[in-house]
Amino acid sequence: MANILLAEDDISMLQFLKLALERAGHDVTANNNGLKALTALDNDKFDLLLTDIVMPGMDGIELAQKATKKCPHIQVMFITGFAAVAMEQNSNTLKNAKILSKPFHLNELISQVELILKAA
Repeated sequence: MANILLAEDDISMLQFLKLALERAGHDVTANNNGLKALTALDNDKFDLLLTDIVMPGMDGIELAQKATKKCPHIQVMFITGFAAVAMEQNSNTLKNAKILSKPFHLNELISQVELILKAA
């Protein structure tokens, strides 16, 4: 399956998503902020960046921009309750990024991840 880099500042959500993605057969590197996730890109090759947009320090949009510069092949998916507003403000960046708005069902998350990975 895929190697997924996960960035989510809500620890319980981070653990929940990591477990769900691992049960779906993926390898997941989980980080509770964007700076740690960016550092992880130096140590491993990832197929997908799954990130919250609103995080302290480095937000998900900035993380995604830097990640795609480091790893142009990486797919990006945002998980957030503020996706429409945040992406509208940054409409010229990350045109191929997918958005999954909170709240969502795990089945929806897994199916969206599978679609992104198949399209890559």
